[in-house]
Amino acid sequence: MVEYQQADEVTVVLPREPKRRRGRIRSMLVSKRPRGWFGWTAVVLGWLALLAGLTGVGLHYNTMSSESAMLAASFAPYLMLFAVLALVILLLARAWRGALVALLVTAAALWSQLPMLWPDGTAGPGVDVAVMQSNLLFGNADTDAVVRAVRENGIEVLTLEELTPEALARLDGAGLAELLPYRHVEAAAGGAGSGIFTRYPLEAGSKLSGFLLNNVRATMIHPDRGPVAVFQFHPIPPNLNFDAWSNELRTIRDLLDQQPGQVIVGGDFNATFDHAPFRELLRGRYADAGELLGIGAMPTWPDDRSWGPLLGLDRVLVAGGHATQVRSLTIPRSDHRAVVARLRL
Repeated sequence: MVEYQQADEVTVVLPREPKRRRGRIRSMLVSKRPRGWFGWTAVVLGWLALLAGLTGVGLHYNTMSSESAMLAASFAPYLMLFAVLALVILLLARAWRGALVALLVTAAALWSQLPMLWPDGTAGPGVDVAVMQSNLLFGNADTDAVVRAVRENGIEVLTLEELTPEALARLDGAGLAELLPYRHVEAAAGGAGSGIFTRYPLEAGSKLSGFLLNNVRATMIHPDRGPVAVFQFHPIPPNLNFDAWSNELRTIRDLLDQQPGQVIVGGDFNATFDHAPFRELLRGRYADAGELLGIGAMPTWPDDRSWGPLLGLDRVLVAGGHATQVRSLTIPRSDHRAVVARLRL
């Protein structure tokens, strides 16, 4: 007879490592109070930078109800950069919740600037027109340099602000009349004067009403594209008259909305992409040349300071077309960089 002995029951204990690993992951996601003076300092600096970045985003979307908000919004992109700095600091400080907030603010800042940073497709077939926009600083700018830029860049449409009678005479003396023989100008002393100069015939030139400074329009008869409306705008600087600035930007929007067909716009708008009234001009069929190419704000003012330029005030807009090139260039003795754009109509 064979006897069988029942084996003792064995209990197997599985390792608990996965549970401990989950615990470590949870602890990483929970913000812990930093230890020591350095840790506290880093977190405080991170949150201060985050507040600056959040302020920049808020100013970008502000409806410009006050002069102080408008002036601050001019520097909104520079404030938004602090959100990126906050993200780095808070990550290094292992302040995970703060870092998550900084990441969201950074994403909002990037989203606000995306239209100026993302190219809007490519230009289709058409005719290229070279456009230049320049502010002459009370007529004191180097007019020889302006004419030289017109010649070297093959400019066909030129819009000027702060055009004085004396500056107009110097421009013609340097050869502008030979390069761009057609014009509609409203020259004036100080910063009020303006003008449109073209290679092709102009019709229906007029001074626009509703502005403290001279703003003009005309219709250029292009040999290949036919009638093309050309506007030159120079709203009053907002620090001189905030209410007038607001009204004049609304007037510009209304004028552009009412204009059919292909349109070229050059001007010193005394506003940046971070001002809501300027972005209103870009709704519908109008686009900024820099926006179309995704090159960013392209600062143009002040160009007479070692630390400038900081703000993109000078713009070239187009309706019924695209842009193939845009850049800025220095005009000696002017506080604005000129903008040279090649538009495809």
